[in-house]
Amino acid sequence: MTHVSVSPKMLRWACERAGYNMEHVAARIPQFPAWIRRERQPTLKQLEQLAKLTHTPLGYLFLPTPPDERLPVPDYRTVAGTARGRPSPDLLDTLYTMQRRQEWLRESLFENDAEPLAFVASARLADDPDAVGREMRRVLGLDGKWAAGVHTWQDAVSELRRMIEQLGVMAVINGVVGNNTHRPLSVEEFRGFALTDPYAPLIFVNGADAKSAQMFTLAHELAHIWLGTEGLSGFDSLLPGGPDVEDWCNRAAAELLAPAREFRARWREDRREANPFEALARTFKVSPVVAARRALDLNLVDRSTFLSFYDAYVNREHKGGQKVGGGDFYNNQNTRVGKLFALQVLRAAMEGRIGFKEAYDLTGLRGGTFQEYARRLGVNLP
Repeated sequence: MTHVSVSPKMLRWACERAGYNMEHVAARIPQFPAWIRRERQPTLKQLEQLAKLTHTPLGYLFLPTPPDERLPVPDYRTVAGTARGRPSPDLLDTLYTMQRRQEWLRESLFENDAEPLAFVASARLADDPDAVGREMRRVLGLDGKWAAGVHTWQDAVSELRRMIEQLGVMAVINGVVGNNTHRPLSVEEFRGFALTDPYAPLIFVNGADAKSAQMFTLAHELAHIWLGTEGLSGFDSLLPGGPDVEDWCNRAAAELLAPAREFRARWREDRREANPFEALARTFKVSPVVAARRALDLNLVDRSTFLSFYDAYVNREHKGGQKVGGGDFYNNQNTRVGKLFALQVLRAAMEGRIGFKEAYDLTGLRGGTFQEYARRLGVNLP
């Protein structure tokens, strides 16, 4: 049996990278402490087991020093100069998967003489974000009271995501890495990100978040597409004084979801409610903290009122957790893969431009599961 030489430093790094302590790993791989003490060396199969457990590329474990794993997109989560820690394997794997999908779709569309999307990077930071928010509503075809006409936040999120995909933007909502319910995405680490491209722009929303918060993230990341600035977004940017790009996107998203005219009209009625921000949130299908921030931006409440509500809301939110996974598997694929992307992959496979193995890799689906999802999209594979 062949053993391989691996530095204990790299073994420790793999654990730290995955957020595991030594005891957690040792409980699953009993030989691990002996590898750290250099008393034994792992076999290749055992090392593969460690790589799978820690979600680490196997080749990394043979490096002399840990690689500098940087985010492949700009990071707009930093608030008041506070640095973020190393990105988690879950976030990195999600980003890399979405980048691969985007690259494939861009090349496929380009080869088929698709036209670039006129709205991508059509705005500038110097533009009035409220005016851009209204333009986004017009392009999406939203009227002022559409959100009040849907019954639940889930319905509102589904409808907004569908309309965004109709524009040619891949809109993915997922609370786990791929279909792995054992790898939930952390809302504390990120809320969403945007990958800009004139042919295949992509929005990703952390599905572990509350539905009301997902609504705002969809609109916020769409504003990033309009602005042509890709990057990773977090929750703290809803506080006043965030990065310029985030503040701009927040304002455009707020006008998209809660137009100033309609919001002021509702405020005259809802301000007398015991919980006015919750009442506004139900009308516009956004989270209460987004409603509170909208009231602040429109000078309907003062800063101290907003911050007091914000602190109380965040404390309540952290006490409750969001469930991820569950539900009908194939319905989940509508948001985890998306009809726009899936149909392009299916078409390419049926035309012989790609093999089914590549189609499986691109969608994260395999064999009969892939065929059943195709059938539900109205495509009967041979």
